[in-house]
Amino acid sequence: MRILVVGAGAVGGYFGGRLAQAGRDVTFLVRAKRAEEIDANGIQIVSPHGDLTLWPKAISAHQITKQYDVILLSVKSYALSGAMDDFALAVGPETMILPVLNGMHHIDVLVGRFGKHPILGGVCLVATEIDEQGRIRQLAGLQSLTYGELDGQSTSRLEQLDDTLRGAGFDAAISSRIMQDMWQKWVQLAASGAITCLLRGNIGEIAAIPGGADLSLVVLRECASIAAVCGYPQSDAFLERQTVDLTVHGSQLTTSMYRDLKKGASVEVDTILGDLLERGRKHGLKTQILEAAFVNLSIYQRARELTSPALNS
Repeated sequence: MRILVVGAGAVGGYFGGRLAQAGRDVTFLVRAKRAEEIDANGIQIVSPHGDLTLWPKAISAHQITKQYDVILLSVKSYALSGAMDDFALAVGPETMILPVLNGMHHIDVLVGRFGKHPILGGVCLVATEIDEQGRIRQLAGLQSLTYGELDGQSTSRLEQLDDTLRGAGFDAAISSRIMQDMWQKWVQLAASGAITCLLRGNIGEIAAIPGGADLSLVVLRECASIAAVCGYPQSDAFLERQTVDLTVHGSQLTTSMYRDLKKGASVEVDTILGDLLERGRKHGLKTQILEAAFVNLSIYQRARELTSPALNS
């Protein structure tokens, strides 16, 4: 299968790099600056699963001359609109678009642009970042990619995709409940992201302060309550795991949103927190800690855009 990876950053570069290493037919769709970096230094991955440097095929939007079987979409939510314009010519009648963005808003946007047929649901679990040397650094051993039809059906195209993604150096699996999986990740990410960004500390630092762990559990319950009223109640086992993870003394756990905040970068506040809040409001829910985190990060994001708008393009 011909795979077009849209974005060669911390997530797309990691999974795309592993796929290319495993001999899959991978092309990266990148902007000019990233293309220059890849041409000069390749894609470099520093990982507990083995370091890797490769010089993959990389093109820009105007160089698209064919349609692809799979488009692995790994950009940040605020870059989605521009990314869709960039890869539109790569979408054919049988193309599968596999997004691994956070939240659910991107599904509505993609369906609105390309129709429902090409769109799959996807969840990636990996902790990676771009370090000061431009390398993709994996921060923990977890690395998985889950995918499925939005309606949960088993299809031949999904099986073909599964054959392509398996055995490429990371965990890959079909899910018959991908929407539930996406909501589960959203609850986990929103809760941990909200509390670490609002209180400006990792989970261990928050838990060490009297009342800190209690606030973490309040925001977890708020996020889970929104999921439940939207038709995706979270399992007791999942909530028990999150309760432990959000209250462990000495934990270094953070989120990509918190790491972006610490670096002064853009944060996905609208899609991770704002969209979740809006769905809760439609059902009359009041979620005050989540609201506080959203307002806090929105102020940060607005100030950042006013002082350096070009950085958000």
